[in-house]
Amino acid sequence: MNIPRTLRSAAVAALPTLAAAHAAPVISTFGPLRNRLMPRLSGRGRPDHVALTFDDGPDPRSTPYFLRLLSDRGVHATFFVLGSEARRSPALVREIAAAGHEIGIHGWLHRPLLLRGPRATHDDLARARDLVADLTGRPPTLFRPPYGVMSTAAHLATRRLGLTPVLWTAWGEDWTARATPASVHRTVTDDLDGGGTILLHDSDCTSAPGAWHSALGALPMILDTCGDRGYSTGPLRDHGWPQPEACRRERPSPPSSSTVQ
Repeated sequence: MNIPRTLRSAAVAALPTLAAAHAAPVISTFGPLRNRLMPRLSGRGRPDHVALTFDDGPDPRSTPYFLRLLSDRGVHATFFVLGSEARRSPALVREIAAAGHEIGIHGWLHRPLLLRGPRATHDDLARARDLVADLTGRPPTLFRPPYGVMSTAAHLATRRLGLTPVLWTAWGEDWTARATPASVHRTVTDDLDGGGTILLHDSDCTSAPGAWHSALGALPMILDTCGDRGYSTGPLRDHGWPQPEACRRERPSPPSSSTVQ
């Protein structure tokens, strides 16, 4: 096919604009700016409540320890599971749900969304959503992007799939080899206030080997600190969040298109 030179030139010239539009939501990666300008995307909720969330599971080597500790403390949480890991441990996904925890999706594979086009993004999220729905009998409604980085394609896909993206206000940096229970507790609580959302990891599938021990060791101290500060702790569903209308106002307006490319 012979494409006119002017058309080729216009297409090349448009590429930077298209790339910028795809990557525009990356601004939400910057925590202080996100927390101030996009509170719902950050997971802001009731001022007397803290949402406790875990990423990257389920992992039969580590997740059961978190479930046991949470059960002992009478606390529920939100687990953002990877579809690829859920497929390996379907019984564990059912155990998480049966214990009363909320399950969201973290995608099928832990890969940056900025490197994926609209079709690949949609298919990745849909595959994870459908698997969790099949395993638990309840379609998940929450999505957390890998590395906390959204793209325009991801916003389009979440709308089509009935998912609401949510990030966090405080994390433990518990994925590094140098992390300790004390460092995770300190890092979380330095940024913790009422209405915030905590990010920890119940698996080391994308972290340093054994890094989950630091999160597990810090968890009782984090729960105690929340209690000392007068905050109840639980899943996002008890957080007074999400409120779909507010979330829609905060999301960037996607390009007008009804077709996944």
